[in-house]
Amino acid sequence: MGQQQLLLIVLGVIIVGVAVVVGINLFNANAEQSTKDTVVSEATNIGALAQQFFKKPTAMGGGGNKFVGFNAIVPTLLKTTTTATYVITDGDQSCTIKGTPVETSYIWSVTTTVTPTGMTSAFGATR
Repeated sequence: MGQQQLLLIVLGVIIVGVAVVVGINLFNANAEQSTKDTVVSEATNIGALAQQFFKKPTAMGGGGNKFVGFNAIVPTLLKTTTTATYVITDGDQSCTIKGTPVETSYIWSVTTTVTPTGMTSAFGATR
């Protein structure tokens, strides 16, 4: 009877250990997906500001149908957040926002391309 009880205890410890490892892996995967969603959201917000800049006349501090100069007016607090660092490349008819997560274990980045009429975001490898 003693061996059977010992075997059940060992089996119980193994099952609990496996459950804990699976739980940790699920938590880490969920945290990474949450970071991806946040980086896309923040890049989209910066992209919306870029579109506003594009449509605003130069006399009012805008781009006058160009994205050139947008990078200079973006506040530093939007370029570096607790989630990611953003590099903005502005041009005449498009603007690119590349978000790289602060967490160094993530090997992806988000590139958001902004045009006068729309935005697209894509994931790519960074490291």
